Amino acid sequence: MLNEALAPGTVPPGQRIYAVGDVHGCAGQLAALHARIAADAARWPVPGITLVHLGDYIDRGPASAQVLERLLGPPPVPGAAMVNLMGNHETMLLDAAAPDAHPGALPYWLENGGAETLASYGADPAEPGWPRAIPDPHREMLHRCRLLWGAGDYLFVHAGLRPEVPLAAQDPFDLLWIREPFLSWHGDLPGVVVHGHTPAPLPVVRENRIGIDTGACFGGDLTCLVLEGPRLRFLVA
Repeated sequence: MLNEALAPGTVPPGQRIYAVGDVHGCAGQLAALHARIAADAARWPVPGITLVHLGDYIDRGPASAQVLERLLGPPPVPGAAMVNLMGNHETMLLDAAAPDAHPGALPYWLENGGAETLASYGADPAEPGWPRAIPDPHREMLHRCRLLWGAGDYLFVHAGLRPEVPLAAQDPFDLLWIREPFLSWHGDLPGVVVHGHTPAPLPVVRENRIGIDTGACFGGDLTCLVLEGPRLRFLVA
């Protein structure tokens, strides 16, 4: 396989993990990346494949509704397991759409890309019934998203972990929102953390974390980290 490098952790034998960074409404890039993942899996078959999406499927980009519809469909690799993690932008939508929403929840979400998401549904945030424009299957899928998933030496989470806090004691807010002190931490963590949330021009690979938000909604690539055995590589769209 091309462009392989030694990884900071390992996954169980016979398994391959494809982890996709922040999509942010870039449905065309997600479709292209899924096609590359499918071609990669067909070229180099393995017994077990898991596709992990790291959250922030919505907001900022033009096609959030289409992204969620794609995630509700079959996995791009037939028979693969698919894990969809929660991102902070999904929590903003769910908070704003809740029947008992705080009055500030909707304006805060709209300022952070929610306006583009509602436009993708043809919804007007000035109308009191705007939450009904988001189909129930889309909201139900978001409610089912996990905060954390692990395999081998790796932990997959949207934003990161708080250093020096046991895994069982991590605050869900940190899993969705943290930047510092996580990003500059060089010590041990409960596992090698694969995360998005903080965009960078290229993936960031360190001994304790791998960041794969490469700013698709800002004109950058949509990145997929491929983990197999003790090695890693990347696919982009």
